[in-house]
Amino acid sequence: MARSNKKFLVVAVGVAVAAFVVAGAEASGIGFDLHHRSSSVVRQWAEARGYPLDAPWPDHGSPEYYQELSRHDRALFARRGLAGADGLVAFAPSNATFQFTSLGFLHYAFVTVGTPKSAFLVALDTGSDLFWVPCDCQQCAPLDILNSTLGVNLQPYSPRLSSTSKPVTCAHKLCDRPNACAGNATSSCPYGIRYVSANTSSSGVLVEDLLYFTGEGPDGDAGKALQASIVFGCGQVQTGLFLRGGAPDGLLGLGMEKISVPSALTTSGLVSSDSFSMCFADDGAGRLNFGDAGSTGQSETPFLVSTIQLSSHSLNVAFRFRPSYNVSFTSINVGTDSSPAAFTAIMDSGTSFTYLNEPEYSTLAKSFNSQVQEKRTNFNSSGSTIPFEYCYAFRCHISPLTSFAWVALTYCSNDQKDPLIPTVSLTTKGGADFPVLNPLVVLGSKNSNGQVRTVGYCLAIIKNDITVNIIGQNFMTGLKVVFNREKSVLGWQEFDCKQMRFSVDNQIQVILAFQTESETLTRATTPFPDAGNKNAAATATPDAGSPPPRAAPAPLKPKENDGNTTFPDAAPVPPRPRSASSGHAACKLGGLSLLLPFLIAALV
Repeated sequence: MARSNKKFLVVAVGVAVAAFVVAGAEASGIGFDLHHRSSSVVRQWAEARGYPLDAPWPDHGSPEYYQELSRHDRALFARRGLAGADGLVAFAPSNATFQFTSLGFLHYAFVTVGTPKSAFLVALDTGSDLFWVPCDCQQCAPLDILNSTLGVNLQPYSPRLSSTSKPVTCAHKLCDRPNACAGNATSSCPYGIRYVSANTSSSGVLVEDLLYFTGEGPDGDAGKALQASIVFGCGQVQTGLFLRGGAPDGLLGLGMEKISVPSALTTSGLVSSDSFSMCFADDGAGRLNFGDAGSTGQSETPFLVSTIQLSSHSLNVAFRFRPSYNVSFTSINVGTDSSPAAFTAIMDSGTSFTYLNEPEYSTLAKSFNSQVQEKRTNFNSSGSTIPFEYCYAFRCHISPLTSFAWVALTYCSNDQKDPLIPTVSLTTKGGADFPVLNPLVVLGSKNSNGQVRTVGYCLAIIKNDITVNIIGQNFMTGLKVVFNREKSVLGWQEFDCKQMRFSVDNQIQVILAFQTESETLTRATTPFPDAGNKNAAATATPDAGSPPPRAAPAPLKPKENDGNTTFPDAAPVPPRPRSASSGHAACKLGGLSLLLPFLIAALV
């Protein structure tokens, strides 16, 4: 077990140090490795800066962990809009419910920029557009501890030291700061991005330079080195969390505006389709692919690209989102029930969980509750509150779990019934079924010896206090989700995201491999002057990775609602895989992975 994960870790760090390896095979994709914010690399860096694990790093599987994700999600909603007439982002009046861990709920990628090449460990951010790195620093996060942890020599970017660097003036088509430029077309174009956390921002000027990728062959082998000319931020001044461990070496914007990296890859001709896909496996492995418009076998529904007006009841403030990946749903399907619905939702891989307004929340939750056979249970303890309302205790005995191993659950005893979890899906505009393969979080309780026993599960949806529905990353797990900006459609298909293979054709695909937890791709920023959002799209390919279609769910007996039973000190552990043959998750599982970053940390 340890050796198989060590191989991944060595490969990831090797790519970071060696930049890009050139191979003889013709490239069918380009990409770079990503590091999760809880990986040993970034985790050790945070600890070395004085952030102990028992405070800003809640254990994966603890109530505090899920509380943190929920807080971060809610703060995320506030960051998306609040744009005034001058294009600046207004913020929630308080950040009291927003708490980053030391490096934020982000994923990180090693990228190389300029000539000669300079490496950067940047946070992946699907909610902002601008790619920025520390540069000609007036106030930036120190990188010495990060360098010693990684065994590399990360340095701030300097336009003067790169022979391929070009200034971006106020006359440039990607400069969107008319007020700041004050009519001086020859001056450098400034940028500024504010963040919801107190006094957190990045500012500087725009520059243009080369960003390097690695070609991927048809079998996943490294291909030739590729490059694209990218406009990005020379981040001269960082404040707030950026000085305390959050994205210390920059952010990679994957948003919808022309200044984003996906848009630049299309403009440069490195990808033939303005689209990208995301694929997340149950165990946390995943892929982010640019340049593939999807497959003929995928389901699709159109985007409703429009500005969304909303309000927050708890914050008593109005918001205005920039255009988002908004889709329409016509029914909510749970087990044997199908309830007509008429609502729209933002497909947001940067949000951990799924947030629904009424009546959609109650329609889904009550139908689910009526069809499960386990007793509804209150798992909250005095020290924490799980953010999910519908939780259930397992009726069968589950073997102890260890925190640093791949483990298997024991079978339920013969005199106990396996839990049957009703299937969940949403019918989209046009009639396509969007299957929700991972609607649950599984709960565990740690004993005095440090062993964890699974004790129950929760339906991982949260009633939203903001008047917009958010389909979060947990509802996308097990699917390859395609954001096609050219056709303005969302595509999806069930897929084995750990075994993704890509067909060889005339397209160039950008491949980014990453390790993730259930929250994945949490956005950290909202640009105020120079970025909004733009369509992001993805690529899907129908091949050996696709699992067999799901069978129709078996009828389930309703149960009486009981929300009074408590189970103190319960802690969530990763969700269990669903049964492909029955459409239900049961105790009889082949394997269950605990926190992947724990596995990686154990190898170092």
